[in-house]
Amino acid sequence: MSSASERIARAVSPDTKPRTIDFWVHDPEAPSFRHRLAALFPTLEARGFICRTEVFPRRRYATRVLERLARLREIDLLVIAKLKLLPFEARIVRRAARRIVYDFVDAIFLGKPELPGKAPDDSFFRRSKFAATCRAADLVVVGSPALAREAKRWARRVELVPTAVDVSRYSPDVPRTGNRLVWIGQPGNLPYLDLVRAPLQELSREMPDLRLRVVCNRFPQWPELRLERLFWSDATEAAALATSDVGLMPLSDDAWAAGKGAFKLLQYMAAGLPAVASPVGMNRTVVVPGATGFLASDPKAWLDSLRFLLRFPEKRRVMGEIARRRVESEYDLQVIAPKVADLYVSAIGERGGAGEIRRS
Repeated sequence: MSSASERIARAVSPDTKPRTIDFWVHDPEAPSFRHRLAALFPTLEARGFICRTEVFPRRRYATRVLERLARLREIDLLVIAKLKLLPFEARIVRRAARRIVYDFVDAIFLGKPELPGKAPDDSFFRRSKFAATCRAADLVVVGSPALAREAKRWARRVELVPTAVDVSRYSPDVPRTGNRLVWIGQPGNLPYLDLVRAPLQELSREMPDLRLRVVCNRFPQWPELRLERLFWSDATEAAALATSDVGLMPLSDDAWAAGKGAFKLLQYMAAGLPAVASPVGMNRTVVVPGATGFLASDPKAWLDSLRFLLRFPEKRRVMGEIARRRVESEYDLQVIAPKVADLYVSAIGERGGAGEIRRS
């Protein structure tokens, strides 16, 4: 139990039993958990919940559930974070748990393709686990429309809630050079950056002072470009974006990429940057073309969009301001966290419901 949760437990009236939430997750340090769920803990604790993170093994089938049965019968809500249960495990958990929320981003019902654009692995085993976990849940919370459509096939209630960004961490009012593009992401997603290597190479010939900043723990080897290699850290990522000029989010147009939640776009927007992104999945919802950035579907569109943003600094500044206001009003942690807390309260209050999608 966290120290904050302990303070809340002591503050609750002796006649009121505090509500408890356990979060089952394979890796508590994964960005998808830290940004999407762990960031909600202060808001949930302020609402009287006690939040507990449980590292759930990837193997040890059956045993991993049986070891947690006693705890399941005690807590008010179980949140299953992104992982998938075997069908018989899902039935055991459903019988033991009072209420269950299943929360995920990414197309976890598919296997990630080896390279962007290649067909993802689509196995019966993976889909059966996904379907069983959806069926067991009282509420499924997803991060993109494509995921909501898939979850609706199996779940009794589905809510679309974007992953929130803590806008307060990003300062848009910092000096900028006007010639720095930026991409942030995990090493496994670097192949998406390769999709725009050709237009970036063309731009670098036109603009010798152009720089590409890559915020990651691994970096491309592109001798034709002036690369700035910044190792990612939670303490420095906000400043690394705020001192850049234009954000990049290329994606391949496939079923796996369609499930992505566009979180890096929200980070760019929070930092006051316009962005250029592929028109795939949640990117279509987040980017307002011509207002907060551009959607580019081919190399020429990427080249034209980036050229415009780099050559017209005043337009770029205005678009960055609009992007910042948009993320503040729709995707900020202070906006999203209370909505998720309300969903958890409703899940505890009543089990089941109509099989529908409502967008938060």
